[in-house]
Amino acid sequence: MTFNKGHLKVSDIHKIYYEEFGNPNGIPILFLHGGPGAGFSSFHRKLFNVKNHRVIFFDQRGSGKSLPLAEIKENNTNELLKDIEKLRKYLGIEKWFIFGGSWGSTLAILYGIKNPNRCLGFILRGIFLGTMTEIDWFLYGMKSFFPEAHNKFTRKIPSNEQGNILNWYYRNLSHSNLEIVYELASKWNSYESSCSTLKYAERKMIGEQSLAIAKIEAHYFINNCFIKKDYILKNVYKVSKIPCEIIQGRHDIICPPVNAYKLSKIWLESSLKIVEEGAHSGFEDCMFKQIQQSINNIIIDTSR
Repeated sequence: MTFNKGHLKVSDIHKIYYEEFGNPNGIPILFLHGGPGAGFSSFHRKLFNVKNHRVIFFDQRGSGKSLPLAEIKENNTNELLKDIEKLRKYLGIEKWFIFGGSWGSTLAILYGIKNPNRCLGFILRGIFLGTMTEIDWFLYGMKSFFPEAHNKFTRKIPSNEQGNILNWYYRNLSHSNLEIVYELASKWNSYESSCSTLKYAERKMIGEQSLAIAKIEAHYFINNCFIKKDYILKNVYKVSKIPCEIIQGRHDIICPPVNAYKLSKIWLESSLKIVEEGAHSGFEDCMFKQIQQSINNIIIDTSR
């Protein structure tokens, strides 16, 4: 039920790909994908009601079907926030609900802080606040729960650089030898995806999309996600009176529940749903059902 799609030129370099899905006259919901660099997938459409929702999907700079793929020039958080506003104006939408998972939750909150008058409500899954503490956890802390995945992630790194995993990956993902680059990108993505579900299972991702995720994530992480220290928690008050449903897996190792809990305590109009058998992935059945329920709940509540 895609009724509109195309590329929107947002800079001299970048064109972002977008799709509108569902009912052209339905309730507008912006979908913000994770990563950064992951892009949206057709599976995400299943979260929404085609009769009632007008869902706006787009691939962030360098991601998915956006052009050029895996490009990190002019690719930063502030530019992504500007792109969202350009897309809103281009599509003629006055206000919309914002959905974001993982990195998408980061971007959703930042967009809300900057544009609270454009937000009807938020649905956030797997909270990531874009801090160096969380990035270090991803690079080192997750080893405590997934040692085998972490070993595969780091075993090619020389012993004298094991204490600086991010710098090593960032540097080598720009290697002139594409065979090396694609292999490293696959290892980066395998590490993340293998740790995203309740039960550990090694997953592999190869090719250009894998490179886009690894290269863009490393680019953002080495730049502290282009976010000032504690910026989100210090500025949540700007959106705290806007309804927000927070869905968090109890066993989310990639984005631990403590950050969702912190956020819920200062977001006055938020409701935190801890999914007891949930992990990081929004695709597992228990998380998927809770996300669907939360989308419907917030839209019904705000329409009363």
